[in-house]
Amino acid sequence: MLSAVLHLLHQRFGRPCLVVGAGPWNSPLFEGHADVERVLSFSRHMPFMLSAAWWQLLVALQQAGPGPIYVCERSPRQLARIRRMLALMSIDPTRCLFIGDAAGEPESWVDRYIQLGQLTPSAFRAGDYPIALGKHAPRLSVSESERLERDAWLRARGWLGRQLVLIQPGNFRTMSRRRDKWRRLNKDDKAWPIENWVALIRRVLDALPEARVVLCGAPQEGELLREIAERVASPDVMAAELSLRQLFAVSEAAHSMISVDTGPAHAAAALGLPLVVLFGAESQQVWLPRSPSGSAVSGLGGPPYATRVDQIPLDEVFNTWCSLTR
Repeated sequence: MLSAVLHLLHQRFGRPCLVVGAGPWNSPLFEGHADVERVLSFSRHMPFMLSAAWWQLLVALQQAGPGPIYVCERSPRQLARIRRMLALMSIDPTRCLFIGDAAGEPESWVDRYIQLGQLTPSAFRAGDYPIALGKHAPRLSVSESERLERDAWLRARGWLGRQLVLIQPGNFRTMSRRRDKWRRLNKDDKAWPIENWVALIRRVLDALPEARVVLCGAPQEGELLREIAERVASPDVMAAELSLRQLFAVSEAAHSMISVDTGPAHAAAALGLPLVVLFGAESQQVWLPRSPSGSAVSGLGGPPYATRVDQIPLDEVFNTWCSLTR
C-alpha cells in the first residue's frame, strides 16, 4: 500500500525514494521498483544503533539532504523509536512530516498515505513541488528475468498458456509458529474451512475447464496448501510454496485470484490481477486492496456483515468470482 505514496513522491520531487523499514521483506518487495532508489531494513527488536543499517542510513540521509522525509509508521512505540533516530542524526524537523500530520484521516489506509504525500514539509515551498493529477494506487513491478523463470516453471508442468486461478488461503497466523494453536482453538478470524476451499476449487475448475489452480503460500503454509490440494485430488491443482518475487511474477500472468485479507491480495491488485478478497474482523473500507490499472477487486465480509471469514457462504464467494471474471 505504501507504494502508492512512493509513486506520488517520486513524481513530486523528481527522484526515486529511499525506503527505510523494519523486516526482511522490504528489499524483495521493492526490488527493481521504478519509484525506489534504495531500501534499508532494520530489525524490529535489535537496538537500531547496533544495526549496520543505522550507519548506512546516516550516510544516506546526509547525502540526500536537505530532501523531505515522510514517516508513514503509525505505531506509537515505533514512532517514538523513529523520532529518537531522527534526533540522533540531527535531522532538521522542518524536513519531516508524519502520518498524524494528515488531517481528516480517510478510512482507507491507501488514501491516508496519499494524503500525507500531498502535504509539503515546512522547509519547502509547496508551489515548487506540484501534485500530479490522476489516480494514485499501489503498484509493483516484475523483471524480465522473473518472467522467464516463471514461464520455464509453468512450461515444465505443461501449464504455460493456461488460465491460472490463484488461491491464497493463508494469512500471517498460518505462517506463525503458533499456527497449530490458532487452528485448534478456532481463533483465526481469517480462516475459511478447508472443505470450503476444496469445494470452491472444484467449482472453479468446472466453470473454467481449461484453467489450472495454483494454491499460493509461503513455505510455512505448505502443509495447509498440500492438504487442500490432496483433498481436491485433481491434476489441475498445484500447491506452490512461492517466494515474494515468484508470487509477483505468477500474479502478473494469472487470470484471477481468490484470497483472504492478507498481503498477497494487495500485491495481486497492485499488479493488476482481478481478485475476490474475504474479510474477517477487519474493515473493507480500511483494507480493501486497490489496483493502479482499474482491475476489479471485490471484497466480501468484514464488519458489519461478518466478523469472521468462516461466516461468508461458499456460494457467495463463487458467484462473486464468476461475476468478477465475467
